[in-house]
Amino acid sequence: MDLIDIPSQSRDKTIQDLREFSRKLVRELGFMRTSLAGSDLAPSAVHAIIEIGLQPGIQARDLAAILRLDKSNTSRQVAKLESAGLLTREADAGDARSSRLYLSGAGRELRERIDQFATDQVSRALRRLAPADQESLIRFLSLYADALSKENPNTAQAAEAGGIGQGIQEGYVPGCIGDVASLHARYHAQASGFGVYFERKVATELAEFAEGLPAAGKNLWLYLDGGRALASIVVDGDLAARQAHLRWFIVDESLRGMGVGRALLERALAFADAHYDETYLWTFKGLDAARHLYEAAGFGLAEASEGRQWGRVVTEQRFVRRNPEAGPR
Repeated sequence: MDLIDIPSQSRDKTIQDLREFSRKLVRELGFMRTSLAGSDLAPSAVHAIIEIGLQPGIQARDLAAILRLDKSNTSRQVAKLESAGLLTREADAGDARSSRLYLSGAGRELRERIDQFATDQVSRALRRLAPADQESLIRFLSLYADALSKENPNTAQAAEAGGIGQGIQEGYVPGCIGDVASLHARYHAQASGFGVYFERKVATELAEFAEGLPAAGKNLWLYLDGGRALASIVVDGDLAARQAHLRWFIVDESLRGMGVGRALLERALAFADAHYDETYLWTFKGLDAARHLYEAAGFGLAEASEGRQWGRVVTEQRFVRRNPEAGPR
């Protein structure tokens, strides 16, 4: 959906400013040069090295989706990196026609140098910004990047082909409770420092919820790959109060940029709007990648408070979205 607000300047001026800022970012980050990040590689090759390093074993088709390249360009890029001794291929045990990509020792060393170069570059720039401005920068760049991704022709073609939809399963699937609890535990251990208490809480409460399915006004959606749940979302709620609770929304890092999170959120909100007047969710301050998805879907921050029950102090945030068909409260 489009985000609509009262503009402080004309739309033409906003477009002109954003184009100018985008061109400047491209120049300052070095994308106009024949090599990037202190390496001898072209920008697309540098990004391929980064993504393969982030997701060892990624398939070429998934790499193409993330980099927004067609299959032939991706194949040429992978072949060049393999010839340079920077990556290796291994046959996919589950699909003889596919192979999985891994960085070689030389590739891992190069990725470390690229990471350090980029970290230093961003760090120097951030020193010129106040902490509050840094948070705003992350939030609005995330919103802008997400808005651009919706116009990407590769993403649109994948959605039209039904690739994402074919992987979405409604309802409980054996093994999904452990998969979803594991996704949450790993992500929040890194992002928020949570430990066994949080993982046990997710697993216990999700199992209790799943035991009650099917149930009116409640549902669970999973994204499955090879029988494993790599993403999830739940609509819980109170039918009498006409209020839905969006819970356990998580997407594995390997699916980043493919539109899986947005597809799950759209299904959950369509279901919630059919049963409830309002939908709310709880999250933690600082999880900007998730926040921009919520805001793009119509959620707004309703309250924030300090939470101490997770093993460390965090700022809990409650977002609320009104059913467009329900009217004002």
